[in-house]
Amino acid sequence: MSAHNFHLVPGTNIQILAPQEDLDFFDLQSTQLHEPMTPLQAWSTIMSEPMPLLKFAFKVRDGVSSLFNVKRIGGFSHKQVTEVKVGEKLDFFLVESLSKDVLTLTARDTHLDVATCISVMDKELSITSSVQTHNLFGKAYMVPVAPAHRVIVSKMLKRLAKV
Repeated sequence: MSAHNFHLVPGTNIQILAPQEDLDFFDLQSTQLHEPMTPLQAWSTIMSEPMPLLKFAFKVRDGVSSLFNVKRIGGFSHKQVTEVKVGEKLDFFLVESLSKDVLTLTARDTHLDVATCISVMDKELSITSSVQTHNLFGKAYMVPVAPAHRVIVSKMLKRLAKV
């Protein structure tokens, strides 16, 4: 477990940055798995196949964000990962928590903090994102990112459900 104090969504094993009412963005989406899968296996499966337009979206994000002194993240590498430790990186995310049923990743910058938690309870896999913004750029950044994020995660879960 990480040194960061995560909050749990009541009645679940889902880790979020702060109580829901203190978040600037919260998205929880789930799917039923056909076979048991760890959160890391789910991450690796989801990331193994590039999504159309996502690479372009990251280029736009990096170009605009760099104008506001926000670090470039480059997007996803689509590398298969079979093991990772707390403190290591999965692409631009820091692995903050890892167990057989929870993988919590964060990205922190001057404009916002984001946590993505992939969790499994029985055969239900959830991807939950929580965001706290720190300034006006963070709030403006989330205007296009919030709805896009929901669509992207939905498509990722649909792909995973087919596996």
